[in-house]
Parts: sequence; structure tokens; C-alpha cells
Amino acid sequence: MSRVYMVDIYHHPIAQKYLRRSGLAHAVACAYNAFALAERAGVDADAACKAAFLHDIGHYTWYQNGSWDYEQYRRNDIHAIKGAERAHKLLIRLGEDPEKAKEISLAVLFHTDSFLPDPSMKKDKLQEVVAAADEADEEPGGAHHYRKITDDSAVKSLTALDTMLTARCTQTAASS
Repeated sequence: MSRVYMVDIYHHPIAQKYLRRSGLAHAVACAYNAFALAERAGVDADAACKAAFLHDIGHYTWYQNGSWDYEQYRRNDIHAIKGAERAHKLLIRLGEDPEKAKEISLAVLFHTDSFLPDPSMKKDKLQEVVAAADEADEEPGGAHHYRKITDDSAVKSLTALDTMLTARCTQTAASS
């Protein structure tokens, strides 16, 4: 199987629809956070970046009377469940290795504990990296979902990230 690039994910219609809803600038920032955190945690940077980039594609907009209802979101949201499903479907369609697609999707699922009946559940290293990448970019009241980035800037940032990931994959293969 050939590698699925971040830019490939970005250009797919599913990603275009849902990344805009949940905050494209936030998704790109989280992917970069995951790249930095993955090396320290000893996890697959490619999987971490993809999961962090896709972690919020399951978001539903919780509006009440024309404004964001953060409390309603905290009480009722299951975006991680829907996001894991969308991430898996998208990655499989793009040709991602099925085992890696599942691992990425599980990291999307467990990036937040807002839907878990037992928030003390133990996460694996990749899931912890994705959660930390998200937390590092959060702003009060969900403002991080409303930051803007142009399509050109997003593509340039993701292309640069793809270059860094390719270099990391090459280094890892050479040292094996």
C-alpha cells in the first residue's frame, strides 16, 4: 500500500465538509502538535498527525438561540464516536492500511473523555498524544474551533508536514 498523505486527506470531500465545521485551523495546529509529541512518546508520527488532524470531524454544532451552547455540548456531545467512524471510512477510501486506519480511528475516539462512562479508562500512547495535541490548542469556550486559515495556508502547512513525516519515515526505515 502506498502512503496516504495529509494533503490527500485534506482534499477529500468528507474532510472538506467536516474539517470546516469543526475548525480547520485547529485541525492543522493539532496535527503539528502531534508531530512534536509523537517523537517524545515514541509513537508513529504519521498516525499521530492523521488522528490529530481528524480528531474533531464528528462535531455537531450545539447552538441555542443563535449562539454556541457550550454546556449543552459538554452534556450531550458524542463527536468522538461519530468522528472515529468518519475517520475510519475516509482513511479506508483513501487506501490507508486497514490496521493503521483502525489505530488512527481509535485515537480519534479516545481523544476526549467527554462521552466515556468511566473517564479513568487507560489510553495507549498514541491516544494520549492525540489528546495532548488537542488540549495544547484549546481555547476557552471552544474558541479554537472558530480560528480561520485560508485554503492556501492549510495546503502549504500540510505539505510541509508531509515532508517532515516523509523524512521521519525515511529515518526510521534506515535505522531499522
